[in-house]
Amino acid sequence: MSFAYSARSRAIEPFHVMALLQRANELQQAGHDVIHLEIGEPDFTTAEPIVAAGQAALAAGHTNYTPALGLPQLREAISGYYQTRYGLSVPAQRIVITSGGSGALLLASALLVDPGKHWLLADPGYPCNRNFLRLVEGGAQMVPVGPETNYQLTPDLVQRYWDDSCVGALVASPANPTGTVLSREELQALSQSVSDKRGHLLVDEIYHGLTYGMDAASVLEVDNNAFVLNSFSKYFGMTGWRLGWLVAPEDAVPELEKMAQNFFISAPTLSQYAALACFEPEAQAIFEQRRDEFAARRDYLLPALRELGFKIEVEPQGAFYLYADISAFGCDAFEFCRYFLENQHVAITPGVDFGRYKSSQHVRFAYTRPIPRLQEAVARIKQGLIGWQAAQ
Repeated sequence: MSFAYSARSRAIEPFHVMALLQRANELQQAGHDVIHLEIGEPDFTTAEPIVAAGQAALAAGHTNYTPALGLPQLREAISGYYQTRYGLSVPAQRIVITSGGSGALLLASALLVDPGKHWLLADPGYPCNRNFLRLVEGGAQMVPVGPETNYQLTPDLVQRYWDDSCVGALVASPANPTGTVLSREELQALSQSVSDKRGHLLVDEIYHGLTYGMDAASVLEVDNNAFVLNSFSKYFGMTGWRLGWLVAPEDAVPELEKMAQNFFISAPTLSQYAALACFEPEAQAIFEQRRDEFAARRDYLLPALRELGFKIEVEPQGAFYLYADISAFGCDAFEFCRYFLENQHVAITPGVDFGRYKSSQHVRFAYTRPIPRLQEAVARIKQGLIGWQAAQ
């Protein structure tokens, strides 16, 4: 018997890299040494102060639901973090604790997008963004971006692509897959352009803290009405704990609260208690050491790939990715990734996961492995390029 499933589910695309990841795992199980540069997850385990706080919460019996908006003391801690890190006064009542950054994006999508409406999104960009919009019967207007705009939306692009069905724009700073950052002045200009259209500006700040040689500005420095998505997964290293937050205008919080009650009841309780330790000096020192390590990895891998012929026109200022143009090798990105996985056991992500614009000629490298492993990966890629080019 066959069943009919929703058009909604059929319209949501899978991560194409998962097919490569499955094959990578098969190769590992067969005894091959696979170097994983495909998945956007830090290789560091959760910092010990956070683990200890989680264990203490479990021992103390903190296993019940929290309020739907989150543990009050965690909302206060995040409020204090905005004051300490950015010099911003963000009241705790504007902060909604969510089940990962994904939970924040789902709530924002449901709040702001009616059926048939859409947001502007950069192409390339994080693939789940457009799928959340599809889930709420909205859509994404994908805007092609390249090195000439730092792979980011600009006021000119907002003006060009905005139409009567558009209700907002979502940008990321630092961005996935490109690692580019919007300056305070660029955020101000984007805020003004979206405001002129009477739309909402949403900024994904999930990679804040992971910037190199500079600190990323928060959109809240220039736009108190913007929506901010953030997460404990990247800088704070709590990927599997599934915890994030959303900063929203105060009058939006009651609407977000009733949706959170219905969709999630609350974010994971143990994760919330554990996350309180993120703001202690001991944990902050660990995060900064790890940021220095990511910077060293970027500073090794970027010139090494360029030397091999990968075209990376914009130096990433944040996150832990390199988005590389492989057009010089005359190939399709998915086949290119498959070749290096099968022949050199190096796993990288094809551009098709991040959009449509020139996606077949781009790949993403995640420098989420120690430098010795990156050095080994570069050596394997160098050897593999000889065979690849000889076969063309």
